Amino acid sequence: MLPFNFIAGALIALLSAVAAAQPAAVIPEPVARALAQGGIPESAVGIYVHEVGAAQPVVAAGAERALNPASTMKLVTTYAGLDLLGPAYVWRTELRSDGEAVQEVLAGNLYLKGSGDPKITLEDMWLMLRRLRAQGVREIRGDLVLDGSLFAEEPHDPARFDDRPTQPYNTGPSAYLVNFKAVYLQFIPDAAARTVRIVVEPPLPQVQIINNLKLTEGACGDWYNRMRPAVQGNADTARYTFSGSYALSCGEQGYSSSVLGHRQYVGALFTQLWQELGGTITGVVRENATPPQARLLVSAPSESMAEIVRDINKYSNNVMARQLYLTLGSNGTPATSASSYAVVRNWLASRNLDMPELVMENGSGLSRIERISARHLGELLLSAWASPVMPELMASLPVAAVDGTMRRRLKNSQIAGQAHIKTGSLSGVRSIAGYVLDAQGNRAVVVFMVNHANAYNAQPAMDALLSWVHNRDSNGCCRRQERRRGMK
Repeated sequence: MLPFNFIAGALIALLSAVAAAQPAAVIPEPVARALAQGGIPESAVGIYVHEVGAAQPVVAAGAERALNPASTMKLVTTYAGLDLLGPAYVWRTELRSDGEAVQEVLAGNLYLKGSGDPKITLEDMWLMLRRLRAQGVREIRGDLVLDGSLFAEEPHDPARFDDRPTQPYNTGPSAYLVNFKAVYLQFIPDAAARTVRIVVEPPLPQVQIINNLKLTEGACGDWYNRMRPAVQGNADTARYTFSGSYALSCGEQGYSSSVLGHRQYVGALFTQLWQELGGTITGVVRENATPPQARLLVSAPSESMAEIVRDINKYSNNVMARQLYLTLGSNGTPATSASSYAVVRNWLASRNLDMPELVMENGSGLSRIERISARHLGELLLSAWASPVMPELMASLPVAAVDGTMRRRLKNSQIAGQAHIKTGSLSGVRSIAGYVLDAQGNRAVVVFMVNHANAYNAQPAMDALLSWVHNRDSNGCCRRQERRRGMK
């Protein structure tokens, strides 16, 4: 007969193995407590924790619910971009012409052919035009023709999402997007003159500033609203009026604002930079496709896909995510949101990822209708971990307490630097998704989504889950709690 201790030990081991093989529908106690303190019911939550290489998830509570993921939807878009197009993929914006350059005169139209580059900056545009000047072109005797035909024209109302149309994150996509269609307003107080100078970059003539600011003493406080800013305008012009006060103690401050239409903005910026380089142009700015016979003058490559994805995820850039999403759908015909969605669906199927609840509107998460479950977002991350592009995707995620949108979270905690986490935030939505390295060196996928009116209270619960995953042992239990119980 086997000794009792042997039988008891074997039974405990068997029960532990069975428990470990069962997905835990129960939310970890510190997380549940934080949710209750935040007034968030468990019915509004989706949580999925799965250790890499394990057969079953550690936690799967509400994991089947189709929830709004906010910006964690960017993980679908960026993984698809890396996998379908490759980490070294680049967008190429071209300057072409249907005329010849003779004695510094380009006798024909200049075509700016957009490729959907998510990140052409003001400096990039200057370099393109500088290269054109270096070829001996000074005068353009024709039109500036902007070719955005790679993307189909789809309705876009920048005020529809949150009635804040000048916020850069509400900028719509364009195949020839430049500088996020934004201007930067800088406020510089002058104590001696008792004035506040407002500098606009780039200084476009279509953007007018009415400066009635009064320089005051005292605390800085809410410097933006104290200026009483007002914006009026349309696709052609914009006027900013500041009629309030600005405290000297604020020092220099600034913010970005999206104005004008894409054609008007790029046309004005081109003209401004071209004149600064000593060039002239006699024609108008218009939109049209580039004729096949137009010869190439300048080709400007973007940063690599890996670098673009890093910017999208580290800083949750919605405009860049939308550009990438439409790029996925540009298969020889003008890309639409629907064509991009079809490409993503087919790609997921090729990866054996079945997500019947998935809804993608623009691929950025800046949407009220996008949906995915915590389980399927977690399975996407598990698939990415086993893919060749894992290093690029993981490196694009904010690191807890280090950088990106996680730089201020979990400071001075054991998990600082141990988690790569994409965050998401909308009114009524909070989410996190990514990878956590536990204290034993094991990696786990973590997804946590909240859709509730009190979602703004969810951060303590999410941070508690990340800490719990970092400190759990192989049976899904917190080692610190085990030690405390053993000391009682």
